Amino acid sequence: MRYIARQPILDVNHRVHGYELNFRLDPESTAGVDDIRAVRTILDDAVIFGIDRFTNGLRAFVRCTAESLTERLVSVLPPAMTVLEIPAGIEVTPDLSAACLELKQAGFRLALVDFASHLMPHPLQNMVDYIKANQAGLDPERWRRYREKLQGMQIQLMAEKVETQKDYMLALAQGFTLFQGYYFCHPELIKDAKVPANRLCHMEILRQLQNDPIDLRKVSPLVSRDPSLTYRLLRLVNSPLYAIRNEVRSIEAAIIAIGETSFRRIATLAIFSESNADQPPEILHMALVRARFCELAAGDCGLDPNEQYLLGMFSLLPAMMRQPMEKLAPELSLRTEIREALLGKDNRERRLLAWIEAHERNDGAERTAAEEAHSLNQQIMIQCYLAALLWDAAARRVG
Repeated sequence: MRYIARQPILDVNHRVHGYELNFRLDPESTAGVDDIRAVRTILDDAVIFGIDRFTNGLRAFVRCTAESLTERLVSVLPPAMTVLEIPAGIEVTPDLSAACLELKQAGFRLALVDFASHLMPHPLQNMVDYIKANQAGLDPERWRRYREKLQGMQIQLMAEKVETQKDYMLALAQGFTLFQGYYFCHPELIKDAKVPANRLCHMEILRQLQNDPIDLRKVSPLVSRDPSLTYRLLRLVNSPLYAIRNEVRSIEAAIIAIGETSFRRIATLAIFSESNADQPPEILHMALVRARFCELAAGDCGLDPNEQYLLGMFSLLPAMMRQPMEKLAPELSLRTEIREALLGKDNRERRLLAWIEAHERNDGAERTAAEEAHSLNQQIMIQCYLAALLWDAAARRVG
């Protein structure tokens, strides 16, 4: 079974610079001949789907083998959008060096990855655009001297495995300007601060959205106190999608016009967009992908799709609101099991969230453990994940 996992690469302003695409054939496929097959897989999928669908038009960082470079297999990828990742420990033969030069002249960018102190200097450093290293494994003084020698060269330094704010601050101090990892999902939380009043209103709206049917007499006044949500609602009502001929005179009438399902979606998205205003935008898109994945995969697990959608979305609420989940979960009128899943309990309701969290990290062992523990069909999970990525990409284009 082949699969793709995607990891964002952010700049110092927390904007997404590109995505590393990790392709594997199964959880154990990590070296040797399987690497060759994995690269062939990503090339095949890139031709079929278009690599921009996986990266939303941003740069795709693709790990290569010596064979894929020397045989020019990567030439099927769009040069302007692709960064070819070359393991720094690879044997640099004359054929490999010539291939890298030819590919760079064709418009590809090159990156040395898995870089370490003992590889300084590197035979390919004069033609690469990126050097990626795990900052925790570098000798600080040797790295400082090496960086000085790189001054004046157009090489961007990328830190990988940046999972915490501490990792990020260390990488920043060591001169890195690009960062790969999920540190932005773990910002410094404000544990003792009160939730702002407007967000308390949002939490109340979210509570009301759990009711089926929605109590319009309770929801309408809450929506009316949120100008941005009211604007979105009325804009949607007036769109060609609904073609409402009669004039809408109230928020309650607008909700009825578009239907409860559509209202739940736009309200949830509006609230999360505003909550995420001061955080990296990628957090919101990760939350949307998680939500859509959990919704799509729910049917195969006997779980409620709407409930799973909210679970996936709410899973990144602490990163958006900079509040600990222990403080936020009690404010959500969800079933006890869903609140427990948000708090990390390994229960039935959390099985899909656990899978996608492991998949985002490209942690094959943890993903396999989730599949075995909960009898998840890997092929269905991968199909739902790809569908969620494409759904989010389509939503970005519309937005």
